[in-house]
Amino acid sequence: MKRGKRVKFLRGLFVLAFLGVLAGCGNGSETSKSDNQGDSGKIALVLGFGGVDDRSFNQAGWEGLEAWGKEKGLTEKKDFTYIETNEPADNSTNIANAVENGFQTIISLSYLQADAIKEAAEQNPSLNFALVDGEVEDVDNVVSATFNDQESAYLAGLAAAYSTTTGQVGFIGGMEGPVIARFEKGFEAGVAAGAEALEKEITVNSQYAASYDAPDRGKAIAASMYEAGADIIYQAAGSTGAGVFQEAKARNENNQDQKVWVIGVDRDQSDEGDYEMADGSTGNFCLTSTKKNVGSAVEEIANYSYTDKFPGGKLLTFGLKEDGVDLTDGQLNEETLTAVNAAREKIISGELIVPEK
Repeated sequence: MKRGKRVKFLRGLFVLAFLGVLAGCGNGSETSKSDNQGDSGKIALVLGFGGVDDRSFNQAGWEGLEAWGKEKGLTEKKDFTYIETNEPADNSTNIANAVENGFQTIISLSYLQADAIKEAAEQNPSLNFALVDGEVEDVDNVVSATFNDQESAYLAGLAAAYSTTTGQVGFIGGMEGPVIARFEKGFEAGVAAGAEALEKEITVNSQYAASYDAPDRGKAIAASMYEAGADIIYQAAGSTGAGVFQEAKARNENNQDQKVWVIGVDRDQSDEGDYEMADGSTGNFCLTSTKKNVGSAVEEIANYSYTDKFPGGKLLTFGLKEDGVDLTDGQLNEETLTAVNAAREKIISGELIVPEK
């Protein structure tokens, strides 16, 4: 079956499934919530590209909503659910399906859906909409949530500078845009600061895969970077980043002379860095990970909706100060951790402002 037909078929099944769910619960108002709270607990999470198990942004967002729903005693697929996005046309279609099937709060996990969220919100002023990792301005029933990704990326760049042995590091982004630009610029600034502190020259090779859902492309770019001499790659590319991990794993399992590293993104990806060599010895090549508390942001927005305190028209910002982003200790040595912790405190205090573009 061709992919396009398969996507349409699956989308049709999704709509039919929701219609069946809604038919089974009447007008959709009988949820696990108390009667005086109406339907505001019915939440649909529209994912970005890469699937719910991308081990990155989408997965973190869904885990947050799932935990929130279970805590409230709500029913998955009836009171809260997720909708996967497989192609650009899904951006508008998925949001429209959520509206048509009775969900009162629709949360998007992709800045690429900003226009679709704005259009749907303007057409449905009684519903709540949220855009996580992007901003919709001047719409009273849309709340936006952004992250100071440049702050955690700066710490990652600093860690890379202190850890590289070749003096070459890489950055692989998914698609060009303001969000990934924050990762890229923050990382480059951190590498530059580390190089200056250590009085050595370190180069950064930055490339984009033009996709968040192309592991093969991520693997190919990583291979070229490692071949050119980079020993650390920071990937901010959704499931495309899985290819970076695949390439690093293959190299570390087959080459004991030069270890290569990957810096994870959005969640602690250390479990992706395990490998085993031919002699049976094991190791891990995930140097550290930048964390983005997507799940916490989703939970906060869901709770606002649930308690009828939805902050429509506002922008919520999550940085190091708000525990919205951070860097894991990973396998960083003591000297590197000391430098990272000092920089973290300067960013939180406002002494250090990290560039985002």
